[in-house]
Amino acid sequence: MFGSLMIFISSCPAAAATAEQVAAGAATHPWWFWPIILFFFCLVLGILAVMAGVGGGVLYVPLISGFFPFHIDFVRGVGLMVALAGALAAGPGLLRRNLANLRLALPVALIASTFSILGAMLGLYLSALNPDIIQTCLGVTIVGIAVLLLLSKNTEKPVVNKQDAIGLALGLGGAYWDDGARESVEWKTHRSLLGLFMFIIVGLLAGMFGLGAGWANVPVLNLLMGAPLKVSVATSKFLLSITDTSAAWIYMNRGCVIPLIAVPSIVGLMLGSLIGVKILAVAKPKMIRYMVIAVLFFAGLKAIDKGLGLGFLG
Repeated sequence: MFGSLMIFISSCPAAAATAEQVAAGAATHPWWFWPIILFFFCLVLGILAVMAGVGGGVLYVPLISGFFPFHIDFVRGVGLMVALAGALAAGPGLLRRNLANLRLALPVALIASTFSILGAMLGLYLSALNPDIIQTCLGVTIVGIAVLLLLSKNTEKPVVNKQDAIGLALGLGGAYWDDGARESVEWKTHRSLLGLFMFIIVGLLAGMFGLGAGWANVPVLNLLMGAPLKVSVATSKFLLSITDTSAAWIYMNRGCVIPLIAVPSIVGLMLGSLIGVKILAVAKPKMIRYMVIAVLFFAGLKAIDKGLGLGFLG
């Protein structure tokens, strides 16, 4: 079993240099050790992700790359699959309830998915040159995401007095039924051009680091473009099913999505999400959110430390 895995690892050019390290680790543990540990680790991540209101990918990539002996290309490839699994599970229901808006999603998805492909290609190229470059850039990005989560204050129903010309031309608006308020909520966007430009950056980062993009989709749609929070969250989930699919094909084509890593990761995170939904009813999400932000800060600093070879955090 492990011999087959090593052949598969060697077929990924960016990871061939680390094959000997993986083989050395297998000498002290049987082949099934790391998948089992990975499953339970991801089970906890899934619970935390739901209660903190973040996607599993943004926690998965920095923590797995920092604490597990896997090449970062494998981790980024599976990170996209993790985000994609959750998006595909949620997308159809959100569309049926008219929360995910196709008119808003399609132009954004076209931009983000195109640049996520470019980001994935750039990430694999940089990793082939020196994996430490990607590790360091990942750490900086994760610290930036933690700051964004700490400072951003989502608005339930932003006030948009006048829609801009681009938003009007693309039909970026609509209405949905709010069960809590028992009313129909009409909405429209503004600052559409700036918002669409921001998704170029979001797509590049999502593809380059395998983080998914829910951490950025919601603030851009809600705070910048003025879409209601429920529409922003639902449309973000639908967007992930397009953006992450585009980038994931690049990693799969390079042989960087290994079932032995992907299966326990996805199953663990999905089960953890189901448990997290039940715990959410009695937990205090605000405290969990701050705890996850602290974990992201630590994971980001560890990735920077690992990429620069400083050795301060082990």
